[in-house]
Amino acid sequence: MDYIVELRHRLQQAGDVVQIAGQTMVDLRDDAGRMGRLVRSTEADAWVVLGGSRRVLEWFSGRPEPVFALFGRRSGLPMAAVGPDKPAAIVVATRELIGLGHRRIVLMARPRRRLPEPGAPEKAFLGELASHGLAVGGYNLPVWAETPDDFHRCLEELFRVTPPTAMVIDETAFFFATLQFLSRRGLRVPEDVSLVATDPHPDFHWCRPSIAHITWDSGPLVRRIARWAANVSRGREDRRQTLTPAAFVAGGTVGPARREK
Repeated sequence: MDYIVELRHRLQQAGDVVQIAGQTMVDLRDDAGRMGRLVRSTEADAWVVLGGSRRVLEWFSGRPEPVFALFGRRSGLPMAAVGPDKPAAIVVATRELIGLGHRRIVLMARPRRRLPEPGAPEKAFLGELASHGLAVGGYNLPVWAETPDDFHRCLEELFRVTPPTAMVIDETAFFFATLQFLSRRGLRVPEDVSLVATDPHPDFHWCRPSIAHITWDSGPLVRRIARWAANVSRGREDRRQTLTPAAFVAGGTVGPARREK
């Protein structure tokens, strides 16, 4: 994540001391006790939380220290935040898939994106399906635990009886894992299954066919956090939440739905 390096460099240039927490969201498992121990053991005047679940961000919003949510389930919480406007881009991507004849479309997203209820991008995806008269349910936003084994178990179940003809995959690690799964089953992209990634990745440059994905510029995100940090250092309250532009980039991993035999 080059933008994290850029952000760290920019904050350090402004005179801030930046440290990376010793545990990730996955390590902490959304547990308030573990979160509290981490925060108490870390000397920090303010926090930037990357991709926080609703439970994590609600917990931080009750803390006295200023907190900034980069991505994550931050909508409606009293904290500063920034992230790309993925809901609008996902609507465009979903509409493109439906226009190509796809009816069995699945969005694979982490539990923190689905619980306690679907986030804004996930709701936009389901809403777009429904607006075209397609049945919407658990099939379209399947349940899986955040482990490699359960991710692949979920994929196996999806392709057992009524396999999806198109998939939107949240986060590039899961996108590449899905590609591997499809290859192992002898399924071709996009002839058998169309794929869309919800984020850009430098490695996509090397892929053929080109990867259909949602793109966004990290520059505005970095600048927004830098402005927030400057406001915090001056004692100014800053809880503004911002969306930055995002766009769907059509690629070679999307094609017409395969005709049923």
